[in-house]
Order: sequence, then C-alpha cells, then structure tokens
Amino acid sequence: MILTTTPSVEGRQILEYKGIIFGEVISGVDVLRDFTAGLSNFFGGRSGAYEEELTNARETALRELEQRAQERGANAVVGVDVDYEVLGSNNGMLMVTASGTAVLIG
Repeated sequence: MILTTTPSVEGRQILEYKGIIFGEVISGVDVLRDFTAGLSNFFGGRSGAYEEELTNARETALRELEQRAQERGANAVVGVDVDYEVLGSNNGMLMVTASGTAVLIG
C-alpha cells in the first residue's frame, strides 16, 4: 500500500477513486504533567514521553487509514494529511487524524 501526501503517485496512473477515508486515534495523555515535568526540556531539550505518544498515535492513525483503504479495494492513498488536536476540559486527550483519498493505481 502506497501512502503519499502528493495528489498522485509518480509514474502510476489513478484508475479509480474509492473515496475519502480517515484514520482516527484519541488517546489519554496528561499534557499538564508532561508540561510541568518537562519545563527543563522546554529550555533546551525534548520531551521523549510526549514525542513517543505522538509517534504511536500517528502510526496507529496511518495503519487505520491503510486498513480502510484496503477495505475499499484501493492499493494507494493520495493527498494524505495528518492533524493533531488536544481535547478535553483539561486538555488531557490527544486526537490524531489521518485523511486522504483511497485510489486504485495501475
């Protein structure tokens, strides 16, 4: 399965459009805890725990996107876009969405 942010796959022809598809992940994270514990990281480092949560959520959303494309009979997804949002009254939930157009390429 080819996933690409471009509107086409170079050297391949889109034979059929299968529709817009999404992969979504909502996971609980303690943003306030990570922010407080990572203040020193803010001034010169990186927050490994938060980066790991983002990576896991993004990879899961992309796997879900791929699965939904396969269910529609597609062999590629073009125009892939990944978005991140923080949800909840205390910003304790991370939402990652991946979207794109499922296509059959030849």
